[in-house]
Amino acid sequence: MATAAALQHTPVTFQSRSPPSAQLRSRPNVKFFLTTGVKLPKLTIKPLLRRNRGGGGASGARMADSAAGSYALALSDVAKSNNTLEQTTADIEKLEKFFSDPDVLNFFTNPTIDEEKKIAIVDEIAKSSSLQPHVVNFLNILVDMKRIELIKDIVKEFEVIYNKLTDTELAIVTSVVDLESQHLSQIAKEVQKLTGAKNVRIKTVIDPSLVAGFTIRYGNSGSKLIDMSVKTQLEEIAAQLEIGDIQLAS
Repeated sequence: MATAAALQHTPVTFQSRSPPSAQLRSRPNVKFFLTTGVKLPKLTIKPLLRRNRGGGGASGARMADSAAGSYALALSDVAKSNNTLEQTTADIEKLEKFFSDPDVLNFFTNPTIDEEKKIAIVDEIAKSSSLQPHVVNFLNILVDMKRIELIKDIVKEFEVIYNKLTDTELAIVTSVVDLESQHLSQIAKEVQKLTGAKNVRIKTVIDPSLVAGFTIRYGNSGSKLIDMSVKTQLEEIAAQLEIGDIQLAS
């Protein structure tokens, strides 16, 4: 049985904690299976090496040596072997939305809730979102191994892996209302010019506090910011007025 320490420091294979007679369907030891019964390639967790932040690719090479990174790498290996990297990325984005709800995350991390109920909810999520079978089984494994609390970190690490594999720059666009597709396309082109990335992925966030306009974060862990928000403009005007008052008073 794999322990948390083993997952973090040595190459191991995903194994179910439950006995073969348990109700967890199609999740035998060692191999990773589709719920349809079609066998997937062996899914293993590999330790990740810390990489140099300098020099940069489009993804910013910031993979940390962590259990979440190892799970994300294992899932990306399966997606690559099945030629479903794009679809798996789309599924991961769906999971990110689901688990951003604190009630959902609390439900899955609550040790007093029976595992059967958690697996039933995984099935509901899978059906409502049309998740691929290997992504569903991946969630089942996290529930079975009591590692579901890592899901948010796994999503982040998977994004880093995907961006590196596809030379993709992630740009997070925050605005008061949803922007038109042509505006997002223009933003993507500008970010591509700035970064030289082959591809640009846009994520949108709604923030009414901006008043109007938008902001764009990109680069290594969102380290670069383009701020076109009215909120910032108003703050700058207020700061200038305050400075002016101080000067007049003096």
